[in-house]
Order: sequence, then structure tokens, then C-alpha cells
Amino acid sequence: MTTLLDYCSLVRSKNAGPFTLTFDFMCHNEQTYEALVATEFLNKQLFATLYNTDPDNVLLVNHPLALAVKVSLPRPAVQGELRDTDCYAGQQYAPLMDMEVAP
Repeated sequence: MTTLLDYCSLVRSKNAGPFTLTFDFMCHNEQTYEALVATEFLNKQLFATLYNTDPDNVLLVNHPLALAVKVSLPRPAVQGELRDTDCYAGQQYAPLMDMEVAP
């Protein structure tokens, strides 16, 4: 089974302010970056489904010079409010880690 860690040396999620959640996928090298982008695994619909938002609210940016993909979307709950279960958003990437990425 191929996972994101086969392509990426770093996968993380974090706050981009109190209203936005952002993900960084930093690849091992140019070959793994190109292979990951070619799979189209990281797409707006995936994040919309996992984080219960509209795909139009998802910003997905490929950064070939940085060998990275960045995804930003509205946080499921505003940072610090009662429904917020991850104040720093550092654990939001977890559902992606067990998913199979078709090569």
C-alpha cells in the first residue's frame, strides 16, 4: 500500500489564523513531488469530504519549486470555541495518513 509518507518527508496541518486550516505536503524530491501531483490524490473534493466543507472553499496550490503542495480550507470550528477539539489544528492531517494513494 502506498501512502503519503512514501511521497512526503513532511505532512502537517496547522492554523492559518483562527478561521483557516492549512496542510503542507513536502515531498522527498522532484520525482516524488511529480508522482504525487500526477496521482491527483490531493484534490479539493477529498478535503471537502473529510472536513465537511464545499469544494469551492478549498484552496489547493502546487509549489513545484518547493516540492510541496499546500491546501487551505475553513476550520471546522473557529479556533478556541467550545466545539474546537484541536486548538492548534496540529492533528487534522491524521485521517489522510492511512489512506492509500494510487501510484
